[in-house]
Amino acid sequence: MAAEVPSYEQLAVENAELRAMVEALRAEVAELRARLGQNSKNSSKPPSSDGLARPAPKSLRRRGGRRPGGQNGHPGSTLAQVRDPDAVVRHEPSACAGCGGGLAAAVEMGVQRRQVFDLPPIRVQVTEHQIVARRCQCCGATTSGTGPDGVDAPVQYGPRIAAVIVYLYVGQFLSKKRTAQALAELFGTPVCGGTVAAVAARAAGGLEAFTTLVRDRIAAAEVAHFDETGLRVEGKLRWVHSASAGRYSLITVHDRRGVVGMDAAGVLPGFTGIAVHDAWAPYDTYDQATHALCNAHLLRELQAVLDATPDGQWCWAAQAAEALREMKDLTDAALADDGTLATLDAARLSRARHVFLSAALIGATDTKTRDTKLMAKHHALTRRLIDRQHDYLRFTGDPRVPFDNNAAEREIRMIKLRQKVSGCLRTVTGAEQFCAIRSYLATAAKHGIHFFESLVALTAGSAWLPETA
Repeated sequence: MAAEVPSYEQLAVENAELRAMVEALRAEVAELRARLGQNSKNSSKPPSSDGLARPAPKSLRRRGGRRPGGQNGHPGSTLAQVRDPDAVVRHEPSACAGCGGGLAAAVEMGVQRRQVFDLPPIRVQVTEHQIVARRCQCCGATTSGTGPDGVDAPVQYGPRIAAVIVYLYVGQFLSKKRTAQALAELFGTPVCGGTVAAVAARAAGGLEAFTTLVRDRIAAAEVAHFDETGLRVEGKLRWVHSASAGRYSLITVHDRRGVVGMDAAGVLPGFTGIAVHDAWAPYDTYDQATHALCNAHLLRELQAVLDATPDGQWCWAAQAAEALREMKDLTDAALADDGTLATLDAARLSRARHVFLSAALIGATDTKTRDTKLMAKHHALTRRLIDRQHDYLRFTGDPRVPFDNNAAEREIRMIKLRQKVSGCLRTVTGAEQFCAIRSYLATAAKHGIHFFESLVALTAGSAWLPETA
């Protein structure tokens, strides 16, 4: 019996279904390619996530006119001879190289100086404090002497070795075990991981006044930067929140990433200045602040759109990025003149703003159907550019507002580096202590205070405070 031949109508329906399936698969493939193509240059993924196949370095900004390397006037840090060395060792010739005669009374013809910079053998110095008690011959009362402040145990570490422990553990991101090992090998001092944790806990416990002061200074600032990142604590994902303004940094850790965690940090609830951040929605709930959005994030998002565009095809994102870089160049040139925007080329700026907005409008039109998830994502980006253009371009009208949010990202990067070097933190309390000390070190560095100097003050019980710097 012959097989039934499908009718034209059946073939048409089947063809339509297959075409729809092909289009759906194309959209899915495009979305998967876009995800696979994400890296640190076109998304918020950290550079460490790029792996061995990381893309070649490619700046999202215009090439500057400076040559690579150190610039003219940079002091540098090259090893150089000193005028007064700590020790001088003379090496006399034993006999004449010509005739073999003695040279004890010979005329000195010159000296070639060679200096070696090195550390002397290091060992821990033990100081015993004897608290003497004496009985009065008149009344018989016994009176004891008073020991130095902070010396209150039969055996304890002094502030300098405690500062070394905190420096290695928190400043250089070593684990407790590796910190203890470094102390034992460098100074011959047996230290266990528990001691490292205890020293760090005591140091963090002396930072309450510092933390309160810095939180208040940032909350009262005209411009502040905010960011957040994930951190593994107790095997779970927690969130580190960063707030910084000028020479002050505050880093906190919380279970929540959003408003609850931001409120706990204590800066944004009372902040009325200009808040610089990425476009994450929870920041916008603080409507008492003026918002400025990070353009470095925006350039990466535009690059992601461009990467998803077929080669040789015009893309609205390229026009928007070019206009954004043009506006940055204009503002940088004006700020370099006198620190203000008084000399800003208003006509060129207006043209660049027009080109920027036109690109966003074209992109919104091209993606308005939102046929795929990727297209819907790109459409949301265009709508954000249109609706929040003033927040993105606030840097063109206010010299206090930076182009990007790098100030906050620098603080966050240290947290990610710690996790990369030594893994997650074991307890929430330990994470809170770590963040408090990092806040202290970052703020001290911004005030020109040496890391180790500030840590010695902290472990000695008199934490450095910005108001006394």
